[in-house]
This record gives sequence, structure tokens and C-alpha cells, in this order.
Amino acid sequence: MVLALILGPMFENALRQSLIISDGSLAIFFRRPISATLLMIAIVLLISNVVPWLRGKKHLLTDSE
Repeated sequence: MVLALILGPMFENALRQSLIISDGSLAIFFRRPISATLLMIAIVLLISNVVPWLRGKKHLLTDSE
């Protein structure tokens, strides 16, 4: 939490600068292979956390009927 509080404002400034440089286009984050790879890894990690939760939720709905 402390790390997020410290790095949050710096992240916001860097994001704002990147969007200004690219005229508001999000494609700037996918142009370089390393940034595209890191974004894809982040997306896969988020999905891998959501899928088990959704599966568990379906089981809860079928069990209560």
C-alpha cells in the first residue's frame, strides 16, 4: 500500500506524458515489444484470477437451486 502511495503520482505523470506525446492514442503502449509483452502478461494474470472466481460463482448458483 505504501509503495502504491509513493509510486502512484509518478505513474500518473508518466501516463499523462505518454498520452500527450502520442496525442491520446493508447497504441503507444503496444508499439514496443517489451511493453506489449508486459501488458499481455498483466492481462493474463488478471484473467487467471477472475476465471476461478467466476467458476466458483457458477457452482454457488447451481447449488442453491
